[in-house]
Amino acid sequence: MGLPCGTRNYTYAEDMAIVRTKTQWVMLFAFLALLFTTPLYLGSYWLGVVNLIGITLIAATGLNILMGYCGQLSIGHVGFIAVGAYTSAILTNRLELPFIVGLICAGLTAGLIGLIFGIPSMRVKGFYLAITSIAAQLIIIWVINHWSVSGGFMGIKVPYAAIGSFVFDSEASQFYLIMGITVICILFAKNLARTRVGRAFIAIRDNDLAAEVMGINLFRYKLLAFFIGCFLAGISGSLMAHWVGFMNAEYFSISESILYVGMLVIGGLGTTLGPILGVVFIRLLQQILTVEIVPLLEGTLPSLPAGFATGLIPMLFGLVIILFLILEPRGLAHRWMLSKAAYRLWPFSY
Repeated sequence: MGLPCGTRNYTYAEDMAIVRTKTQWVMLFAFLALLFTTPLYLGSYWLGVVNLIGITLIAATGLNILMGYCGQLSIGHVGFIAVGAYTSAILTNRLELPFIVGLICAGLTAGLIGLIFGIPSMRVKGFYLAITSIAAQLIIIWVINHWSVSGGFMGIKVPYAAIGSFVFDSEASQFYLIMGITVICILFAKNLARTRVGRAFIAIRDNDLAAEVMGINLFRYKLLAFFIGCFLAGISGSLMAHWVGFMNAEYFSISESILYVGMLVIGGLGTTLGPILGVVFIRLLQQILTVEIVPLLEGTLPSLPAGFATGLIPMLFGLVIILFLILEPRGLAHRWMLSKAAYRLWPFSY
């Protein structure tokens, strides 16, 4: 968080702290109190929407580390979410292992597979790396559909998440599990960006040749970015599997991968706040279009061809992303920073 005018730090520890003033501490605790009391005043439907936002945010945070900080373009991120989801499903369903084991193994498996598909990043970049990531997703989905252990095209049932004797079998209980892990992942990403590793990622993103001349090992840090990004995708996939209760490859389409990139573009690449704003914006827009707009069009315009109203949703998402690229290419996070600066300068603008 930025410091208000007239406030300064006196020690290195204060300067490196994420939360620096008493006001910021109060705002943080108030936000966390509001967040974790959400099940008290939201119904089951909207709790489900918030749970979906939390699951999506974990994966988007991982993609932001890979794309926003390290500059490695990936349009197959959902494939690694699928790896995490099916790893957790197989371990908890077929082998009847505890949820915690499935969660950790889901992250590690997705991270290791991310390392394999991250190797081409040393030879290709930009558009060509994006094509490589799409190929990775196609290969992963093909394996899932043709592997009997994963249930193939029929899918696989996933038990509720459980820790000890406590089973997360309701939207409210799953909310605390998902949001707890989401907060941990966001704090991890925030701190990672301030470390030596985070600075190396940013140097590679800005100019990989200059970073290599400065002594940064490109191969090591690019693979590390792929591992961390895919690890968080695997964690997200595990939570999704236990939240939905059933996994099928249809959940992991190319269009969903493109949507994740759109979330970062709308929210703001290379910022901690960007994925949060982008995910909330896209998922709420998705709910409004699906629940409100499509039924309204189908009810008021019955002469439309079958499926026409539903087909408008991808077109509207594409239009929103194009408008953001033109009008606000740095995303909502940049607009938020400008708003804060304008608020602080407001008394002196006359």
